Amino acid sequence: MNPTKVPVQVLIADNQFLITESLKYILLSDGRYNVTNVVNEKSELLNALKSDHISILIIDHSLFDITGISELKEIKTRFSDVKLLILSNGLSKTELHELNLIGITNIVLKTAGKEELFEALNSTLKGKKFYSNELLDLLFDLPEKKVPSDSSVQLTNSELEIVKLISEGLTTKEIASRKFISFHTVISHRKNIFRKLGVTSVSELIMYSIKAGWINTIEYYI
Repeated sequence: MNPTKVPVQVLIADNQFLITESLKYILLSDGRYNVTNVVNEKSELLNALKSDHISILIIDHSLFDITGISELKEIKTRFSDVKLLILSNGLSKTELHELNLIGITNIVLKTAGKEELFEALNSTLKGKKFYSNELLDLLFDLPEKKVPSDSSVQLTNSELEIVKLISEGLTTKEIASRKFISFHTVISHRKNIFRKLGVTSVSELIMYSIKAGWINTIEYYI
């Protein structure tokens, strides 16, 4: 007989009563998730992250006394083992851009249905990006670095293949295994790719690759 699977430990950070109660009910009814706590302010949030064994944090940071995206980044860095899913009433183009710049790429709107919510949670836990459909138009209209012409940037076939594997969410170790090359060879390729394209993060690399037509936007977001 297989042992019972331990539920995913979830911390909810939101101060809208109807939202938190509904979210708790949906998650607990599913059986795969356990809501360890619901916090309403930053001090409670930090204490819960330090004391509880949290797998995923669902947060509407706009409702907390968090002073800007930089402080949210500090929390993300400090508690790097905790997966972070932003729950929002809506975001501006600027806010979405700022979240992307600090590596927060899992965002679901409060208008989402049950199926979309669980899809967002599943993607977040697997380390894959997720955006509610309403945010995709904003996402593709973010300020970008200008993509040079094909003649000005030349990636080798191996580098292009690695770009595609990175866009699929594979880690450096997984890419090395897939291509039957060493971990350090993949690291070297990544450095060369970032240098050639003038990007500084995986998010920038993926957006560049979409604009350049190296990866398919529909395949990436599915």
